[in-house]
Amino acid sequence: MATSTDFNMDFSKQVVIDSNLLEWQSSPASGVERKLLAREHAESGHATSIVRYMPGASFSRHEHPFGEEIFVLDGVFSDETGDYGAGTYIRNPPGTGHAPFSEHGCTLFVKLHQFNPHDTQTVRVDTRNTPWLPGQGNLQVMPLHDFETEHTALVKWPVGEVFQPHRHFGGEEILVLSGCFKDEHGSYPAGSWMRSPHMSQHHPFVEEETVILVKVGHLPLTM
Repeated sequence: MATSTDFNMDFSKQVVIDSNLLEWQSSPASGVERKLLAREHAESGHATSIVRYMPGASFSRHEHPFGEEIFVLDGVFSDETGDYGAGTYIRNPPGTGHAPFSEHGCTLFVKLHQFNPHDTQTVRVDTRNTPWLPGQGNLQVMPLHDFETEHTALVKWPVGEVFQPHRHFGGEEILVLSGCFKDEHGSYPAGSWMRSPHMSQHHPFVEEETVILVKVGHLPLTM
């Protein structure tokens, strides 16, 4: 398994990972495991991971000098600010810290050290109690956060939906939450993570209802 620095840190290249095929790796905290998707340094800097807390696991208090973004995939994630069930979207801005734990266990999608330094908004969205909005075509969209060119949302694709070919200014990052997302390059089942560079292009579609977590406009325009 990859444990070195600079893992998937070339933002000019597309990365596609089926996280279901990765093995869990230990973390500095007992009972907390992770699947690495991208990482700058061993235990600091830019990182994108799937993280699993076993029942009763906890992390000692730590700071996030460049922010932390979390989507709770299953279970209940907790810290001193509250308990956050599956489907909760969390943003802890630069300079914040916490002591997270999970009483009964949980799985998270976590992004560290990736905030614009001027983005100081704390966000908590329970997506299971937030209405969907109409998107392009027959898509439904649930906006989660916007800052300058960066936009994060859930997108629900109905059965048989085909989207127009398009380019990604500032790149695109997708985590498939349910169903199977597809484009002319391949099929991506639930648990797949994709990062596509600035001005990349594809022609996406689905055959079954599919929900994806999408972030656009946040990657470097040049390398």
